[in-house]
Amino acid sequence: MRIGHSLLCAAALFAAADRATCADSAIGYPTKPVRLVVPWPPGGGTDVFARVIGQKLGERLGYTVVVDNRPGASGNVGAEMVAKLPPDGYTIMLATITLATNPSMYKTLNFEPLKDFAPITLVAGVPHVLVVSPTLAANSVKDLIALAKAEPGKLNYASAGNGSPFHLAAELFKSLTGTTIVHVPYQGGGPAITAVIGGQVQLTFGNLVAVLPLVKGGKLKALGVTGATRSAAAPDLPTIAEEGVRGYDFSSWFGFFAPGKTPKAVIAKLNQEIVHILKTPEMKNRLTQDGADVIASTPQEFSAYLASETRKWEQVIKQAGIRAD
Repeated sequence: MRIGHSLLCAAALFAAADRATCADSAIGYPTKPVRLVVPWPPGGGTDVFARVIGQKLGERLGYTVVVDNRPGASGNVGAEMVAKLPPDGYTIMLATITLATNPSMYKTLNFEPLKDFAPITLVAGVPHVLVVSPTLAANSVKDLIALAKAEPGKLNYASAGNGSPFHLAAELFKSLTGTTIVHVPYQGGGPAITAVIGGQVQLTFGNLVAVLPLVKGGKLKALGVTGATRSAAAPDLPTIAEEGVRGYDFSSWFGFFAPGKTPKAVIAKLNQEIVHILKTPEMKNRLTQDGADVIASTPQEFSAYLASETRKWEQVIKQAGIRAD
């Protein structure tokens, strides 16, 4: 039997299959198409990433990965559905930072992110940029903090809506700097950025990809990126933490999950294949061009990160009194 198994594996290798082929036989996965749930509408950033990565994942698994958009309630509709599905590896989800923030913003959720999902890999972080009106007398984060403290409540910041990444990034900034800056919500990121350009508000924490062309065109002034490290898409722009706001770290991350209690061998297989895809030059370049910083973590690292993010945002959201609309 041992000799027969070895011959089978050797044959698989000579057939140009990778080492995962033998492991596939051992765990019996996959044997049919995989559904990839995206809890956001088609056409958005998360959906685009899901389709690009999903296609490559299907090629490596040998079965089609079908993207299934289930939008609603800031990602809660799709997440609740996935949480209740069989933990067999045939339904996975590409979720975002809202999986860590929604438990503190919604009075009730019909699932528990830390218990009902099995993290596969943290794909990437998408930092935002603190941008201000070109007419504002602030050329650095320190200048902005000084202005805000000199006249508390005079400065306004625009967000893409209550509980949006723009909003959370700003409230974390206020919490760590002890400043009072007034929140002005808009219906989306585009209107929020336009409001800063037009001078209706003084600043915002816009998506890196959206604001960089405007910064280069002189319509906005960039003071710092929100991530823990500089972005590959804007390496000359310092982080807000570098500028003196100790501990500041905000990224609109996204990552893959399976229903809780999915077998560890299946999670390991999915992690192996997705991480391989993320580390290819083609995929790294694609994600970087879209403003994402590739992470490609282990399941254990992602689990710890989700727990840390949930604790951090619970404090920020509670302090700011943020509630979902």
